[in-house]
Amino acid sequence: MQKVILIGDSIRMGYQDAVHRELEGEVEFWQPEENGGTTENVLVNLDEWLIVRQPEVLHINCGLHDLAVDSGKSEQRVPLPKYRENVARILKNLQETTSAKVIWALTTPVNERWHHERKGFDRWEADVLAYNDAAREVAARLGVPVNDLYKVVMDAGRDEILTEDGVHFKPEGSEILGKAVATAIREEVV
Repeated sequence: MQKVILIGDSIRMGYQDAVHRELEGEVEFWQPEENGGTTENVLVNLDEWLIVRQPEVLHINCGLHDLAVDSGKSEQRVPLPKYRENVARILKNLQETTSAKVIWALTTPVNERWHHERKGFDRWEADVLAYNDAAREVAARLGVPVNDLYKVVMDAGRDEILTEDGVHFKPEGSEILGKAVATAIREEVV
């Protein structure tokens, strides 16, 4: 049975059970218990997460922690040029050290007003779009397929499936994302 690793932030943690249900009996899963956080954190932990597991497919999403702007600051936690560089480093590292088929998932949209009202930091939709454009460009240059989770959420009705914090998903939203991730994985499993 082929091994699949899911790496990502709390959005991944929300949809992983749905992915498992969708692909039950088809593949073997592993994902870190912890939130993957920023691209910087993924870079630090990537080898540890992959070396002993040697997956056939790897689905990665990160970006929401990178583009967050802490209260009182004017710049994202990981500025866009550094994010672009980190995505390239992650994908190149994977291409050079593993034979796994890699899928890069675009960052999901936010409702910035809801987020601002309920969180001690901000995430802006314009940043989500810019970071997704950067990731899409890097993935295309390196021949890595992209799972457009941004579009999945927008097509499903963003505000209908987001929770009040403007970033996380209601159970039905996580189900929709899980099905989209399972479909992307199924396309890569031989």
